[in-house]
Amino acid sequence: MTRPHNGLVLAALALWLGWSLPVERYLSPADGIGYALGIIGGGAMLLLLVYPLRKRLRWLGPLGTVKAWFQLHMVLGVVGPILILYHANFSLGAINSNAALAAMLVVSGSGLFGRYFYTRIHHGLYGRRATRAELQAATDELRARAEGRRVVPDLLDELDAADARLLAWHPGRLHSPLRPLVVSWRTFRERRRLQCLATTRLRTAAGPASARTQPESEARTHRYIAARLQASRAVAEFESYERLFSLWHLFHLPLFCMLVLTGIVHVVAVHVY
Repeated sequence: MTRPHNGLVLAALALWLGWSLPVERYLSPADGIGYALGIIGGGAMLLLLVYPLRKRLRWLGPLGTVKAWFQLHMVLGVVGPILILYHANFSLGAINSNAALAAMLVVSGSGLFGRYFYTRIHHGLYGRRATRAELQAATDELRARAEGRRVVPDLLDELDAADARLLAWHPGRLHSPLRPLVVSWRTFRERRRLQCLATTRLRTAAGPASARTQPESEARTHRYIAARLQASRAVAEFESYERLFSLWHLFHLPLFCMLVLTGIVHVVAVHVY
């Protein structure tokens, strides 16, 4: 498991514990540790603003690299909401606190979508931005790797045809965000079809002497089919995910501004009234 995945597992565990245990017996939003968690969680959410500012303003260079702030942005975007949920005892309260909590949950959910879109057009969570040409080169490399090797008869031709079908649908700008869903479904169908075809032909061509190596040969062929189709899927989806990521930026910033506004109203209401 990678470090980001470990972090998500720990976050899910913290949420489950907070939801399952009677935290209101030990934490009070008005004072003590519960109050401190609200301050720390709110501060973590405000620090999320530093990453986009550091990315756009060069004079903030002494604060650290863009990559370091992006990594911290990912961590704070998970830790901050969890701390605030513990501060709120995983329950509703006054109208102003409910509005702030709802805004935080919406922004956190939006962040998860943005995180997913980001990983589809970059080399991993913390890697550099990918290009369509790079993804196409990976597909071509997989195709070239199989040339000259002993494979299922006509499998490479079948895979080339499947690649062409995955790349064939070019929706308009309005339907472009739907392309990943359609391509994912088509990839699943093509993988099932080609793996069944490969299994049938391998078993038909197998003799008594190859009985021991048959399972390994099938597994290797299935992995190659899955890798080829996954590479073609990445190429087919790339431009749609670029557009989705751009649209996400347009919505996420206003949502975050709404979170800051409701958070300020909540803090003022708690300390003044």
